[in-house]
Amino acid sequence: MTSAPVDPPSLRRQLLWLVLAAIALVSVLQAGTAYRNALVEADALFDEHLRELARSVHQGAAPQALDLQVQIWSPEGVQIFRSTGSALPAQALLGFSDVQVEGTHWRVYALQTPEHTIQVAQNRDDRQARARALAARAMLPVALLAPLLMAAVWWLITRSLAPVERMRRQVATRPADDLSALPEEGLPEEVLPLVQELNLLFGRVRLAFDAQRHFVADAAHELRSPLAALKLQAQALRRTGDAAQREAALQRLEAGIERGIRLVGQLLVLARADSEPATAPQPVELRQLARDAVAEVLPQARERRIDLGLETDAEARVGSQPEALQILLRNLLENAVKYTPEGGRVDISIAPQAAGVLLSVEDSGPGIPEEERERVFDRFYRAAGAGATGSGLGLAIVRTIAQRHGATVALRRCDRLGGLRVDVLLPAA
Repeated sequence: MTSAPVDPPSLRRQLLWLVLAAIALVSVLQAGTAYRNALVEADALFDEHLRELARSVHQGAAPQALDLQVQIWSPEGVQIFRSTGSALPAQALLGFSDVQVEGTHWRVYALQTPEHTIQVAQNRDDRQARARALAARAMLPVALLAPLLMAAVWWLITRSLAPVERMRRQVATRPADDLSALPEEGLPEEVLPLVQELNLLFGRVRLAFDAQRHFVADAAHELRSPLAALKLQAQALRRTGDAAQREAALQRLEAGIERGIRLVGQLLVLARADSEPATAPQPVELRQLARDAVAEVLPQARERRIDLGLETDAEARVGSQPEALQILLRNLLENAVKYTPEGGRVDISIAPQAAGVLLSVEDSGPGIPEEERERVFDRFYRAAGAGATGSGLGLAIVRTIAQRHGATVALRRCDRLGGLRVDVLLPAA
């Protein structure tokens, strides 16, 4: 039973909810604070009103108030005046106090003078209702502005993320083979680096696809000739009646098959070197790898009476991938043995350098003219007058592997043996 796919998190939705929740929380806190402050201020205002009324009565003003109760007592405790309404307690605390008369709560202010005692009271329930009304009016701006602020934030975030949505639509609607760069105009600073990296990735993929197409086309062209030659040799073998001629035809057929196998093997090696992801290098003892490569190529060298030797006593550790470096060494030695005349000499040497480890392969062959030394790294290119048949992939494989290891490859004339010298500078471990 497969679980239902989980929708990926939406940055826009998360941002909106977080900002709107923050606005709502701040609005509630601000409204609550405004309401509480308004209640406190209204309560203080009403108390001040009671105090001012008591003072005005003391100064001789008429003790009349529609929503207040006023009582005046003589020093002997005789009530001189009482406004219409419930009677207040005769013995009241001076200043402000809260009393209850016949189920009604009153806020009372008492002022005592040498001539009389003045009591001014206000219905506390009415007072609180008016205070709540004033507080509600104080909250009204916050209640009105919060939704407007949320709507503005919603619009601004949606508008700010519009370039991202536009970029998503452009990527979603473009054909699979369209690896052109995405437009960078009008993108925000936070999104621009991502689009730039995508454009760099598209460029690398485009180069890889182009190289793959060229490789397939070149490989098809290179395989066509040996396969056609094998077909002709097989047809000639069928028509040959003489035993000696049949044996010669069989040898030519075997040699053609061997060349085809070698070409296919090199094509596979090159394809793997191109497509393999780069992995972290590990310390490798280069001298041991060179010995193994010499042992692999030694039968070919003996067959052509070529002196193949390793000249090094120093240990040299390089940061590399052992399998790839082994392929690089084998291709260098096979190339040198193939193009060196019979009875010649091929030497491989390893020398630690300040910048790394220098691997050199020298031969006594015809060498490569200086004007062609860069072109021989091209795939399927064979130098004119090389004196041996080949696929033109050996040095292309060497450069591909060297580049993946951060190494450099240089071709020069070998003054000691008179042929070609290949120097590969590898980074030390």
